[in-house]
Amino acid sequence: MRNMEKEEEATKAGYNSLQNWSSANKKKGGFKAASFVFVFVLFENMAFVANMVSLVLYFYLEMHFDIPGSANTLTNLMGSTFLLSIIGAFVSDTFLSRYTTALIFGVLEVLSLVLMTIQAHDHNLQPRPCNKSSCVKGGIAVMLYTSLCLLALGTGGVKGALPALGADQFDQKVPKEAKALASYFNFLLFSTNVGAAVGVTVVVWVSANKGWWWGFLICTVVTGIGYAALAVGRPFYRIQAPGESPVVRIAQVIVVSFKNRRMNLPESLDELYEIKEKESISQEQKLSHTKQFRCLDKAAILGENVKPTSWTVCTVTQVEEVKVLTRMVPIIASTIILNTCMAQLQTFSVQQGNRMDRSLGSFEVPASSIPIIPLLFIAILLPIYEFIFVPFARKITHHPSGITQLQRVGVGLVLSVVSMVIAALVEVKRRDWSIKSPLKPISLFWLSFQYAIFGVADMFTLVGSLEFFYREAPAGMKSLSTSFTYVSISLGYFLSGVLVDIINSVTQRIGPGRNGWLFGHDLDQNQLDLFYWFLAVLSSLNFLNYLYWASWYKYKTDEPKIEPSRNRALVLGQQK
Repeated sequence: MRNMEKEEEATKAGYNSLQNWSSANKKKGGFKAASFVFVFVLFENMAFVANMVSLVLYFYLEMHFDIPGSANTLTNLMGSTFLLSIIGAFVSDTFLSRYTTALIFGVLEVLSLVLMTIQAHDHNLQPRPCNKSSCVKGGIAVMLYTSLCLLALGTGGVKGALPALGADQFDQKVPKEAKALASYFNFLLFSTNVGAAVGVTVVVWVSANKGWWWGFLICTVVTGIGYAALAVGRPFYRIQAPGESPVVRIAQVIVVSFKNRRMNLPESLDELYEIKEKESISQEQKLSHTKQFRCLDKAAILGENVKPTSWTVCTVTQVEEVKVLTRMVPIIASTIILNTCMAQLQTFSVQQGNRMDRSLGSFEVPASSIPIIPLLFIAILLPIYEFIFVPFARKITHHPSGITQLQRVGVGLVLSVVSMVIAALVEVKRRDWSIKSPLKPISLFWLSFQYAIFGVADMFTLVGSLEFFYREAPAGMKSLSTSFTYVSISLGYFLSGVLVDIINSVTQRIGPGRNGWLFGHDLDQNQLDLFYWFLAVLSSLNFLNYLYWASWYKYKTDEPKIEPSRNRALVLGQQK
């Protein structure tokens, strides 16, 4: 077991290497380096989103799953993909650089797409109809599920490392780059939506009209192009070396604080254990003591006649790292309901669109292309937000991002409530009109209202949460922290399925005719509008819960503010 003296010697060596790293990387990074990340995100999401909106039809039409089986397979795939982002985040924080992690998991993603292309092209690798819930078995099942597992692991691993890789190109200690960091996350979302827009239109149309294997082949090629662009940018990146395992550091605080649970906290904070400032790796990594979760402070008490080791005492900074992650938990939980609402726009709203008039002049919009509506709104509104709203808000709030990250998430949560209310009203109109005139359904573009509002909600919440988790994360946990956004998305998808089952189970018992709100195959006989109202009420309660935790949250560091009397100078605001 290493003792603290050896750790401090290693820390000094780390400080010298950090100084050399900083000097060598001054000319690297910035938007020149981040532009390669933007290009990658554009091409990779062109394939990822196209598959996410069309695979349910592939499972149903080609793999011969039944309707519930197709939907559940896709939901489980999406949930697993986002959940596995935590694996890529852990690897990039602990063992490999974020750049290397992204490329390694990228190989798995491309390989999965190659397998899917081969299976879609060769009819001998596809099951025959069998009038069962699933016709996939034997070697066909092995190939299908192998490709899906590789897709989830590869795509999820990349998502766990990539946002932090791009954010590493901006030094938060440099005022100009600290302000650019907020813009980076906006441009990251913009690139994502441009690629997704092409995917849900061009790639989906090719899959539906030219053959599934053509669609998968295009996905394979564009994903490969994306990784090539990411690799080419290597000379321009600021590559952060991995550090000590965040899991081990967290475990040490929990174990030591439990061991010291009977000890009394010292009256003076100076008596808590901390490595001297001159022996610390960097000023940014040292965290100030906070009064929340005082029980964890006992991990920083060095008992009498106790030899200081990693498992007998922790530094104040290490304790504060665990406090930061603990404070993040209710923030993460407060965004799960929003992602549950988002799942409805990719499932029930698509089914609504399939029962509506999808003609656009002489062209019929494919059902899987309906998500183009929110993507277009985000692509239009995001530049307006970045170049008009943020500069205007800065003049009022003197905050480099215009509004704080938690405020941005809060706006998104409010808009998600509005979206669900509109969805309920539109569904009533659609169902009543469909029953009255089944041969003349209302236009698909009635759905644009709920999609547009939720698109804006997602713009605020997704970017706000990514930036929040990155800024607030301890230095050695940046990837792990940003992956919390994707974990929330994953839990939102899984919760969606749970809520649907619970709602059906309850309403079948108490509803008229013993039919649930979402029972059967005929959407006109369901009560989808009531389910949307349920989500609107649930989202409203969730927002009130979020307000409490957002006001309770204590920031890890001071939020930089723009001093109005100095030209673009940044000063530190008061500690929250």
